[in-house]
Amino acid sequence: MKDSPQPPKRRRYDAAFRAEALRLAEQSRSTRAAARALNINAKLLYKWQKEALTPVAAARGADLDPATAAELRQLRALSRRQAQELEILKKAIASCLL
Repeated sequence: MKDSPQPPKRRRYDAAFRAEALRLAEQSRSTRAAARALNINAKLLYKWQKEALTPVAAARGADLDPATAAELRQLRALSRRQAQELEILKKAIASCLL
């Protein structure tokens, strides 16, 4: 039997490459031109653009570089703390009005 040809392995792109590709696509005259310049499929670049616009992309820490992920964690913690402070102040105001 002959060895069947192995299917090509999918290339994996890290978060830094994706961010640079999105920046280039934004500055370029078209997304297709940016994809050609980066030697990637235009559909893939369109997919990354769509993902960047959805809130789910921000929630996935794996696609973010470490500095951005750390900043996101800090901002979420700050948001939780401010929400707690707001609830405390609402209760204080409600008790003063009684």
